[in-house]
Amino acid sequence: MIQLTEVTLMRGSKVLLRETDATINPGQKVGLIGANGCGKSSLFALLRDELQSDHGEVSVPQGWDVVSVAQETPASPRSALDYVIDGDTRVRGLQQALEAAESAGDGQALARLHGELQDAGAYDIEARAATILAGLGFAPDSLSRPVSDFSGGWRMRLNLAQALLCHSDLLLLDEPTNHLDLDAVIWLEKWLARYSGTLMLISHDKAFLDATVDTIVSVEQQQLISYTGNYSSFEKQRAERIRLQDIEYQKQQQKRAHLESFINRFKAKASKAKQAQSRIKQLEKLEDLLPAHSQSPFSFSFFEPPKLPNPLIKIEHVQAGYGDKVILENVHLNLVPGSRIGLLGRNGAGKSTLIKLLAQAHPPLAGSVETSSGLRIGYFAQHQLETLRADDTPLAHLVRLDKNATEQQLRDYLGGFGFNGDAALSKVAPMSGGEKARLVLALMVYQKPNLLLLDEPTNHLDLEMRHALNLALQAFSGAMVLVSHDRFLLSSVCDDFYLVDSGQVAPFQGDLDDYRDWLLNQTASEVASKKTQSANNSGPDRKTVKRLEAEFRQATKGLRETIKRAERQMHQCQQCLQDLEQTLADTSLYEDSAKQQLRDVLDKQQAATQQLQDAEAEWLEAQEMLEQQQAEFDRAMAS
Repeated sequence: MIQLTEVTLMRGSKVLLRETDATINPGQKVGLIGANGCGKSSLFALLRDELQSDHGEVSVPQGWDVVSVAQETPASPRSALDYVIDGDTRVRGLQQALEAAESAGDGQALARLHGELQDAGAYDIEARAATILAGLGFAPDSLSRPVSDFSGGWRMRLNLAQALLCHSDLLLLDEPTNHLDLDAVIWLEKWLARYSGTLMLISHDKAFLDATVDTIVSVEQQQLISYTGNYSSFEKQRAERIRLQDIEYQKQQQKRAHLESFINRFKAKASKAKQAQSRIKQLEKLEDLLPAHSQSPFSFSFFEPPKLPNPLIKIEHVQAGYGDKVILENVHLNLVPGSRIGLLGRNGAGKSTLIKLLAQAHPPLAGSVETSSGLRIGYFAQHQLETLRADDTPLAHLVRLDKNATEQQLRDYLGGFGFNGDAALSKVAPMSGGEKARLVLALMVYQKPNLLLLDEPTNHLDLEMRHALNLALQAFSGAMVLVSHDRFLLSSVCDDFYLVDSGQVAPFQGDLDDYRDWLLNQTASEVASKKTQSANNSGPDRKTVKRLEAEFRQATKGLRETIKRAERQMHQCQQCLQDLEQTLADTSLYEDSAKQQLRDVLDKQQAATQQLQDAEAEWLEAQEMLEQQQAEFDRAMAS
């Protein structure tokens, strides 16, 4: 096990951890959370033996392979596939030793090295690396491209692929979803569900934490506090503790009243559609968890726009893309005040292209884009972090927007985004990604937009800032189009989803669970399509094909039964968790006399969550084995 005993950790004169203890058991999956700058990444460096504690002891089992994601990627001429495999230094070392033994004609060494390569997984390493890269969004024809061809975000995906490929007893992942789209995040969740080692994960993505961890370690007032269960369970426990202990909770009542009003208005006009009901549930969950965020340093809201023309933007028969490359065809979209649209679609389908079209960053290739007089666009994308003036301060950036406001007014405004005191006068250059993102958001909000175009706005934002952004978006009166891999944000602020796929943009009937099912069905359809193509190009006669297919169905019968059993188990666990959520909504459960009952319900929730994760892992493993055997069968038939 990993043991921290009375550990004190300092960076310069700042105390990050003070005489704190923690225990992490083998196979445990831990979410490490806390405000930016509290010491999470430094704790990772401590576990990698890159830092030494200033006091106390840190014990990691001797002989454990500790793997984390490299933060830098050289502009290498190596192909993407070779670069990922290079991360497994053991395999590469054995391969070099084998080449030397072959040159020397050392038969004894050759026999030994072949055995060690087999044990190290060298003979299927290319297939495993290609599978991981495909899951992270790399197209098959991109695996041979040099690393230098890829942008920074894609290079970080290559580094993540390296970490996932290597054998590890302890896997340290620091914000692994920052450069991923929703499809890749869902794939990574499934991969981590099957991971058998010890996982420590830093993330500000609630849904990702809920799906991947069974324990939360929270950095609070320089201490490591452990909570049993996933992030949602942590929020409930912390919210209840604050309700009982913190009188400061009363300052949240104004926000609660506002959110209750919003929920009631939404309920009054919502249909019985699944998406509408899902949205109501997320809003009510936000209301219940307000106490857990009562001490957040962030608090802001969108100003009422000077005008709300209707419609704001009208798109008819639009063709969008770049140069001669057409990405979207025949797009129709009418954005009116109150529109809240979340864009879904696989990587490269054109979500960002549509956002840029709406932002007028690129003209349409064909068709009509009509904008109303008085349109004010608030556009947030990651590249805008680089447009900040490195030598200027947050205050100086804001002064350029409003020379008539007093310094105190601007300082008060910046304080809602965490730029208090000297932070408002600090230069942008040394700021973290999270600080720059907060500043870009602050500048956007100050300009009173009536149309928000948000492309992955939560990248680099910590949990408290995400919560503040979520609350602010609830009260926004204009229109909004959102691309995000943060499913909690998508489900709680979007009324409608649009699917971007195969060059088309169309309303998506369903919620995010339905979208996950759609992704799985798409994968299955692609496998079936390949099977059909192979059959059309194959030589065996019809009778032989039927016999072989029957034999294949019999051989894979066990896998198919496992998949059906896991699906039943997943459905039962999901129903159980829904029932437990209703039980936890009963306020009498939080009275002193019901403490044991509350603990029992939370234990049942944790057990059901674990059973759901186990069933999902079993389903995914069986599904992947079936697809692998199907692919092998198709190749055999084609040959």
